[in-house]
Amino acid sequence: MQRQKSYKHQEKGILYLVPTPIGNLDDMTFRAVKILKEAIVIASEDTRNTQKLLNHFAISTPQKSFHEHNYKERIPQLIERLEAGEMVAQVSDAGMPSISDPGHELVEACLELEIPVVALPGPTAGLTALIASGLNPQPNLFYGFLPRKKNAQHEALQALEPQDATMMFYESPHRVHATLSAMGEVFGAQRQAVICRELTKIHEEYLRGTLEELIAYTKETPLKGECCLLVAGKQASDIPLSTVPLKEQVAQLVAQGMKPNAAIKEVAKTMNESRQVVYALYHDL
Repeated sequence: MQRQKSYKHQEKGILYLVPTPIGNLDDMTFRAVKILKEAIVIASEDTRNTQKLLNHFAISTPQKSFHEHNYKERIPQLIERLEAGEMVAQVSDAGMPSISDPGHELVEACLELEIPVVALPGPTAGLTALIASGLNPQPNLFYGFLPRKKNAQHEALQALEPQDATMMFYESPHRVHATLSAMGEVFGAQRQAVICRELTKIHEEYLRGTLEELIAYTKETPLKGECCLLVAGKQASDIPLSTVPLKEQVAQLVAQGMKPNAAIKEVAKTMNESRQVVYALYHDL
């Protein structure tokens, strides 16, 4: 067990994880600007992209590139500065560090050496899209980017198929149609889903419907901008009746408002079973 001590009175530096806007610069918080100004160095996924943000808020703190191709080299350098008592801020191009972006390995390295890690709250595309999607917000499961290779993607979707949580995925616009098609094959064409694109920007758009409808739309209409895909979790109604005991099938129909005798007749017809048998099972005779 590790307990992070108060970071206000200690000799080591502090790693601050600073979220940045996912599109609209007005979403930057006062605290985020303050931390970026006070930091000795900013570890940035793309220094050119982050420099635009820094310029906008008149932040002059120097940057060090920190991304998936150089993190093994950069972590010891950043740790050395933190051990010396310096304050380091880490940012990704947009949204939360570590969420489908670099950062997790640096956090692990800091925690191993008992260097305090402080996360600031802020923008994240998945949850932003979820609460306006119209799909059930709880429970939810954030997946991020699916594997690109077809077989690996199919295996990942198969593992997710039983999930009853609303699922959140990130996808590039030119792969959205193919990904939706794969989801339709695994989850079923009638599963509810939502495409959210250009979140917080002027052309923000939500496309809501079944996977079948969204597949047809994206086949004819190319999308632009970063996309977030949300897919409803598996519902009880998605389970074939043949896998559910006869008594439970009747109970489901009754719960939906059907009279017991009518529900018994419907289940008997659907399951090719005698009405008397279904009646006896339902009434525990």
